[in-house]
Amino acid sequence: LSDAQELDELCLSEKDFLAKYLGSPMSPVFIPVCITYLVIFLVGVLGNSLTCAVILRYRVMQTPTNFYLLSLAVSDLLVLLMGMPLEIYEMWQNYPFLLGEGGCYFKTFLFETVCFASILNVTALSVERYVAVVHPLKVKHMTTRAHVKRVIIMLWVLSMLCAVPNTSLHGITVLSKFGKVFPRSTICNLVKPTWLYNLIILISTLAFFLLPMLIISILYFLIGIRLHRERALTVVDTVSFGPESLSNAQKQKQNKRNLQVTKMLCVLVVVFGFCWAPFHVDRLMWSYMDQSSDLHHRIYEPVHLISGVCFYLSSAINPILYNLMSTRFREMFSHVTCCSSTWMRRSSSQMTQLCFCQGLFVCLSVSVQHNSKSYGQILMKFSGFVGNGIRKK
Repeated sequence: LSDAQELDELCLSEKDFLAKYLGSPMSPVFIPVCITYLVIFLVGVLGNSLTCAVILRYRVMQTPTNFYLLSLAVSDLLVLLMGMPLEIYEMWQNYPFLLGEGGCYFKTFLFETVCFASILNVTALSVERYVAVVHPLKVKHMTTRAHVKRVIIMLWVLSMLCAVPNTSLHGITVLSKFGKVFPRSTICNLVKPTWLYNLIILISTLAFFLLPMLIISILYFLIGIRLHRERALTVVDTVSFGPESLSNAQKQKQNKRNLQVTKMLCVLVVVFGFCWAPFHVDRLMWSYMDQSSDLHHRIYEPVHLISGVCFYLSSAINPILYNLMSTRFREMFSHVTCCSSTWMRRSSSQMTQLCFCQGLFVCLSVSVQHNSKSYGQILMKFSGFVGNGIRKK
């Protein structure tokens, strides 16, 4: 029976033979997933580019918290600009892998690095927020710009170092059967012992997801307790000294700012955990489930699909959260994306387009008569209006 099966397989064309052993080169869900990925790509690249622009362009936005958000945005851009095209290509043509050994190493190294860098940035961000709220006297020493920049560099170096072990386990594999090698079967795959890969995945899931999420949860719980106490003290001060006292007004303003930033970051962490959990479940299932079982095929394929969408969604959703939950980010996004003034000269009139955006992008076209005084007044009013909006906390 074995000889007959081998003879039957030898009668297959190379294309059919590879399809039998490796499956179809194109994913059956390529088109819907590709459309979903492209939408995520456009939203994510635009949003993260705006995040980088407002933090780098405006000094008022260059706070310790925002530097971590900048690092997170860079990580997300790397995923979207370099990781997503590689995955779309693999879904379109799973084999042969045309990028060679170097491309295989680069792909694995990139995904591992951004995976570690993202969770480390979110953890460092949570620690910074904890220090700022619970230990405000230490803020000047622990959250200076120079200190934050050093921490971010260390996080990225650590992420790259931790990405090396898993990267070293991967390489190019080629299907060989009946003494014949099939060059068109090259894929980027695991080439070292499976037990070693399973151990690395288990350690990385514990050290770079479960443990950080536990630490982050504890930190935000302590932050919540502190904010609740400060709110209670503010109420007591209001009763004692009156709502219009200078110290009380400053406390209320600071508490309101801390509460808004903490709420935004807390939601960011929850969304981050929700989006990254399927990714780690997917890796653990691939490592520890019997890949030849029917249960694996029934469960793993949907999980793998969901984990991919959630993985890339996490890289696109952060700027949306900033816009929804942060007044300052919303104003800066609006300012950066405002239309530039355009001039159209006509015989005796001048058309000036003044654009102002608030939350949603709204453009107002104002027709101004050819009168320098009236035009100057409108321009001054407009400039003052925008300036006052930007300075708002």
